[in-house]
Amino acid sequence: MKNVRLITVLIAMLMAYSIVAQEKSIDLFSVPLSNPSSPGKLVIDQISGSIHVEAYEGNEVVIKASFGSEKGHYKEKSKHDGMKRIEGSSLAISAEEKNNVVQVINEQWNKVTNLEVKVPKNFSLKLSTINDGDISVKGVNGEMEISNVNGEITLESVSGSASTDTVNGDIKVYFDSITKDANMAFSSLNGDVDITFPSSLKADVKAKSDMGEIFTDFDMQIAANKPEVNKNNSSGTYKVKIEQWVRGKINGGGPEMLFKTFNGDILIKSK
Repeated sequence: MKNVRLITVLIAMLMAYSIVAQEKSIDLFSVPLSNPSSPGKLVIDQISGSIHVEAYEGNEVVIKASFGSEKGHYKEKSKHDGMKRIEGSSLAISAEEKNNVVQVINEQWNKVTNLEVKVPKNFSLKLSTINDGDISVKGVNGEMEISNVNGEITLESVSGSASTDTVNGDIKVYFDSITKDANMAFSSLNGDVDITFPSSLKADVKAKSDMGEIFTDFDMQIAANKPEVNKNNSSGTYKVKIEQWVRGKINGGGPEMLFKTFNGDILIKSK
């Protein structure tokens, strides 16, 4: 079996797509893994559109796509009088697999592309999008690194560990189980941060909301907020500052769990 599989999809769906124009999504391709019995990793980094990843019982990565509004001159549907533009007449999406790492490459710069991906349950994820889309994950067990700019992040019934950040959007995560001793971080600029952990969570909590409140139903031991001293012997300066971080321990403490938002509430929940 080759170590590298390159599956390039450049679909010219002219007559076929005009017939099935009512379909919400297009089946793109399935990507086999080099070692299906071992955990894998999915990498997606795109400009526009949503990403939805869901675990299933298969051993390949299955990818579908649907499309939103196009950008630039493609919005001018009446540019050629008397003619109709055929929707979805070209695609530029590819995937590369090497050593169980599947990277999806979306070159659709001129249109919003929403990706729907099925992965085996034991899979790590590195997902990012910038505009016109949310990121959601369901049922996956692995290490997750999720980044968005203008959209929400939702992780449902996941296991493992997560690092999530967005600028404009809420973050909502529900863990079935977590990786022992794994540090995690959840950060938004404009949005609530709502994270549910198993009741057995052991963590050192560091949390901050500039324009909102912090809530928890864990029995958290709150540490005193002590000033931070910075003394520079060479310049003779002595600087003292105190920040608005809330620090505490859950179930005696453990790995660091960071929660941060500027305009929103933080909710640290026990299931």
